[in-house]
Order: sequence, then C-alpha cells, then structure tokens
Amino acid sequence: MADIRIGYARCSTDKQDLTAQRDYLTGARVPEASIHLDHGLSGKDRARPALNTALAQISGARQAAPDDTTVTLVVPKLDRLGRSIRDLHDIADEVTGCGGRLEFAGKVYDPTDAMDKMFFNILATFAEFERDLLVQRTKEGMAVAKAKGRLQGGKPKLGPAQRKHMRELYEAKAHTISDLQEEFKVGRATVYRILNEA
Repeated sequence: MADIRIGYARCSTDKQDLTAQRDYLTGARVPEASIHLDHGLSGKDRARPALNTALAQISGARQAAPDDTTVTLVVPKLDRLGRSIRDLHDIADEVTGCGGRLEFAGKVYDPTDAMDKMFFNILATFAEFERDLLVQRTKEGMAVAKAKGRLQGGKPKLGPAQRKHMRELYEAKAHTISDLQEEFKVGRATVYRILNEA
C-alpha cells in the first residue's frame, strides 16, 4: 500500500528557527518537496499560505491516488497546526473529510475513536490555553511598562500610503510576498498583517 506524506511546520516569529521541525518531518519520512513551512506567523491566524498549500496538496493527492493509498498530513506537534480549538477541529475535519489522515507527534489521529478524540481535545485545549496565557502576560507586561513610562508605542514600519500601495501591488498580482518583503524592507509577518487589513 502506497503512502503519500505531506508535512507542515510553523513558527510564530521571524527570530525562531524551523530546523528542528523540518528535521522531525524528514525523519517521519516526509519528502523534502512535500514539506510546507510558515515562518513568522501566529497559530491564531487561520490564513497561512503554507498551511493552505499543504491542505490543497492533501485534497489533490487524495483525489488522484488509488483508493488503497494513504495520504497523511504530518505535523511535529498539534500546536504547530494551530492555537485555536475551533481552528484545529476545522483543519482536522478538512483533512479527514477529504479522505486524508492527520498525524502529530508520531500518532495518527482517528476521529472515530473515543480515546483519540479525547486526546485531540486535550491537546487543542492546552494549545489555546498556552496562547491565551502568553497574550495575557504580554498585556500585563505592557501595562506595567506603560505605568512606569517605559512604553511610548512604536511607530508603524510603513505609513498609510505605503500600506495601501503594498496591497495594490499584491492584488494586481504584480509581486509575490517575497518581492514585497524586499521592496518594503519588512518581515514576512508584517506583509501578511498589512495584506489582511483589507
């Protein structure tokens, strides 16, 4: 029986490194060409280019492959797939709904198995809880810094006209995300944030 394996990994900031996650995926028998990486994007954002590509590849492979072929989306840990309980369920449903399988931390998720469902729900809850804690601590730290006069607020990297121009270039399909990064001298996360403002 053939096995098509497609990998996905993510890190939240441009300073983080995806090497360990990539190594995990190659060790889990995912071909290099089938590894999709989102760099500098939060797990709370559902619209992630590499994730969308991986999901489309899962669906396409499932439609094209013989019935006895397994098509599996592999992620190192469930929280790399998302940080929202709802999003994680939606993504898992999308994978299994098209006939694919979801594998995280070396285990294939079976949505029809009661223990698997419970384990998935527990991990999804912890993923969202950890993110909520981080947001809460960040807000508390900013409040303390502001009270002490240390937080003045950062100036946006790009002005309104530049942000509008970036969106126009992207909507006209004249530039890729990498092109916009280079032209406006900003990180990938900033580009996506500005494009999502529309």
